[in-house]
Amino acid sequence: MIDWRRTAAIFPGQGSQISGMGKDFADEYQIARETFAQADELLGFSLSNICWEGPEDRLNQTIHTQPALYVCSLAIWRVLQELVPECQPNWMAGHSLGEFSALTAAGALSFEDGLTLVRRRGELMQKAGEENPGAMAALLGLDVETVETLCATVSQETQKTVVLANDNCPGQAVISGDDAAVDRTVALATESGARRAVKLAVSVAAHSPLMTSASADLNRAIAATDFELPKAQLLGNVSADALDSVDDIRKELNQQLTQAVRWTESMGTIVAGGAETFVEVGAGTVLNGLMRRIDRKRIRFSINTVGAMEKFLASYT
Repeated sequence: MIDWRRTAAIFPGQGSQISGMGKDFADEYQIARETFAQADELLGFSLSNICWEGPEDRLNQTIHTQPALYVCSLAIWRVLQELVPECQPNWMAGHSLGEFSALTAAGALSFEDGLTLVRRRGELMQKAGEENPGAMAALLGLDVETVETLCATVSQETQKTVVLANDNCPGQAVISGDDAAVDRTVALATESGARRAVKLAVSVAAHSPLMTSASADLNRAIAATDFELPKAQLLGNVSADALDSVDDIRKELNQQLTQAVRWTESMGTIVAGGAETFVEVGAGTVLNGLMRRIDRKRIRFSINTVGAMEKFLASYT
């Protein structure tokens, strides 16, 4: 039996999307069908078709990926709450875009306002990437301090921006910034003993100063949005600490696009608080894999298909 007082719900971000995501839930559960239909109506186009039928290159466009992942996570979350009414995790967190899913699941942000914000976020990030292209790269096998030192060295050497974008788990970091600076950092990381250093197939330098223009415009939308106190301890990407007030939430979201995702620290904070079980709600299993590297003693579930939901429920009861 899961003790919800010792359970965290975590929500995936960009990179977890897959064509067909959420369709089996919509086929099986009315609340999921209604969630996708609500999103289609609010957006004025069929996001559900993009989620379920692609084509994949369209789903992978930032402008579509972000609302698609948000809606998929919330559809599954609503099914989980319907099947398990007592489902009230003590902690919640979302990786990057997933932070908006966590805010909605925690009752701090309405579904409608959350969808409007993530759609706008995707538009602005895509526009910023077109106007000021950048790059990102994954570095495996180096600690965060080494990665930050490499970024600082290259930034000084090239006079171009490259920063730590994601501290995902021990030995897995993502850097972001100017294309040439990222290339140079990848080369130095290899020389410094990285097990792997590879550029990612993106043109948007997320969580870096290259997103400043997108962040400024998004912050205006955030300022016009109503937030409530979360019903769970909500961990922020930037602070790696609980967002205890509406001011904390606004500050977090205002910084999120240009600051690093401190996922390792966020999960460490939850573990230190006594969490025993982590339930990933949404597409893919990325966060489950990261949690294995952060603390493999924790119990982990990924609810990304109806079959996975059934296995979770069997374990739950």
